[in-house]
Formats: sequence, C-alpha cells, structure tokens
Amino acid sequence: MTDMKPFADKLALVTGASRGIGAAIAEALAANGAHVVLVARTAQAMEEVEERIHQAGGSATIAPVDLSDMEQIDKLAAAIGGRWEALDLIVLNAAMLGSLSPVEHLDPKELERVFRLNLLANQKLLSAFDPLLRRAARAEVVALTSSVGHQPRAFWGGYGASKAALEALIASYAAETAHTGRIRVHTIDPGATRTRMRALAFPGEAAEDVKPPEQVADWLVARLRGDAPTGERVRVEE
Repeated sequence: MTDMKPFADKLALVTGASRGIGAAIAEALAANGAHVVLVARTAQAMEEVEERIHQAGGSATIAPVDLSDMEQIDKLAAAIGGRWEALDLIVLNAAMLGSLSPVEHLDPKELERVFRLNLLANQKLLSAFDPLLRRAARAEVVALTSSVGHQPRAFWGGYGASKAALEALIASYAAETAHTGRIRVHTIDPGATRTRMRALAFPGEAAEDVKPPEQVADWLVARLRGDAPTGERVRVEE
C-alpha cells in the first residue's frame, strides 16, 4: 500500500457496478489501486465501466450475475476463491426500488423481489464471501442504505422496510466480527445522489440539484483510508 495507491494489491467486489453509485465506487477503488470485480446483471454496461477503468490505468474483471439467484452467488464466490486467496473489500450496493405505494396497496410479488435483492442477496453474499473476507489482513464491508430505512416515509414502506432490515443485518454482522479486529463494517446512506433510481423516485427533480455519484465514491475512499470504527451508520452530507 502506498499513499498514492492506498488499495494497491487489494481485491474489491462491488455489486450494482454497471452504473450510478456502484460504477463510481468501482472506478474510484480502481483508481486507488484495487483490482475490482464488477458485479451486475448487464454485461454490456459493466464492460463500459471496465473500459473506463482500464483507460485510467486501473484493473477490473466483470462478473455478470443475477443476485436474485442464490446459486449464482455461490458460483461467483467459488470462482473468486479459486483465483484469489482473499477478498479485501466488498461493497453491497445493488438494490431495487419497487413501487412507491401505500402499504396496503403493495404488490406481494414485487415486495418479495425487493426483499430478495435488497436483503436476502446481501445476506447470501456475506455468507458466501465471509471465508475470503476473514483471510484478508484487513477487510472492509460496505453496505449502501437509504434515509427511509432509518426514518420511515409515506409511500416508501416496501423499499424502506427492506433497507431497515438490511441495516439490522449489517449491524449484527459488525457486532459478530468486531472481536476479530480485522473486519470493519460500514453502513452508508449516500443521501440525495444523481442516479437512475433517484430519477425514478423524484421525476420532477432537476439532476443538477443533487450531487453526482462520484462525490459519494470519493467520500467513501476517504473513509476507508481513515480510522473509522466498525459498525457505524453514516450519511454522506453535501
């Protein structure tokens, strides 16, 4: 590790890495020396992110995976474990918004899909990659959440409930691994950020009124380089 490339020789995995915050985080980690495994469903979009990383002098590998398929997560972990000895950093970013609707009108099938991606897939990722995280000299686990997981809001019940459950899950994992002194866990609320999900949720909002994903990525890199404690829930302020 060097001051110029603080994540040199580190392996990072970022979900939802085809666009938005996930892509920005992947590019920032690669710019700081990490080899980044890009995970998302859409290979073509990830290839564009990979190309930007390579053009900037970084390195990355794409892994097209449907995270709602738990067997694919197991196969991903097996493939990564067969190539690398340890995983230094995992960013749990992939998420689904679902419909913004009164609680009594939420569609059960859609709500199940929201929880499957936003909660169950992240538990499966932690389960599948925990052995590789424990092999790292120091591992970082980052989970992206939302203000509505902490402060309920009308019509956001489905998405908010999935994020509240994720926060509880991640906090438990932080408490369970704190004794090792080698796994540091961060729950990050990015705040209002210029993403596709934000545009769907707030269609009348001007994009220039909210911060770009790159600002969140730079903030996260700075946090990972610092001495923040494990288990904190932190919001990225403007």
